[in-house]
Amino acid sequence: MAALSAFHFERPLWLLALIPAVALWLIARRGADPLLQWRRVIDPVLLPHLIAGQDARPRIGLPDWLFLAWAIAAIAVAGPAWQREPSPFADAKPAVAVILKVTPSMLTQDLAPTRLDRARQKLADILAAREGASTALIAYAGSAHLVLPATPDGGVVLDLAKALSPQIMPKEGEDLGAALALAKRALAASANGGSILLLADTVGPDVTVRPAEGRAVPLTILALQPPETEIAGFEQVERALNASVVATTADQADVAAVVRHLDSGDAAASTAGEDQGQHWREAGYWLVPLLALLTLMWFRRGWVLA
Repeated sequence: MAALSAFHFERPLWLLALIPAVALWLIARRGADPLLQWRRVIDPVLLPHLIAGQDARPRIGLPDWLFLAWAIAAIAVAGPAWQREPSPFADAKPAVAVILKVTPSMLTQDLAPTRLDRARQKLADILAAREGASTALIAYAGSAHLVLPATPDGGVVLDLAKALSPQIMPKEGEDLGAALALAKRALAASANGGSILLLADTVGPDVTVRPAEGRAVPLTILALQPPETEIAGFEQVERALNASVVATTADQADVAAVVRHLDSGDAAASTAGEDQGQHWREAGYWLVPLLALLTLMWFRRGWVLA
């Protein structure tokens, strides 16, 4: 009874195709009656006794088979459904927009070989741990630039990150606000939410960071400063955007912490994931073998004329 109460069609408008099917079936049945003209002039009680060489029993003819095939096809395309099943995209990892700071300070060698190189190494580990997740890459200095839109190909993201250097940035400075706005736009097309990962050594005191408009996007910061040193310089961003700051470590502890933050997402993204976690299982494909059997009737002698 539960399945019966949940029965519905995913695309019910396709059932309107049954209307022309019924009309054509009635016209075909009427035109296929060889005795139609005699029924108008001979008494129906006497007519059966005046027929010679005809089978008086009802037969299923070509119009009937055509109508049956048409009706089954319309029902199959309409998408009958009464059960739910997990969505194949339910377990997809949230997308991430990676913001990489590319300034002369990132060439400091206190994180060997440089802070920028260590950022690339950590990014490679993060991409490997989140294989298949969509990742966008944004570089910023005095201006912010979208290097690569969101893509599941982590190798391309890493190759472009290796090509970035302060020498190719068109403007000096730290325009973090523009980079955050660009990252949010890069995540706008993501269906399962997303978050922002900032790879930077410091945030300048003159940087203006305003709370994001609309739905807040989770922000994780990997502070590229030497291990066992006090993390400083991110308080403004942390307070304004409720960011999570992760300190750089010599092992993989920082990578694990970043991946945990990126995979968890925010509450709004989790709610969207629950809504997308299941979908109706269409049963129309079960009618396809029946349609295939009906096509065998076209091989009967007399059904197709050349």
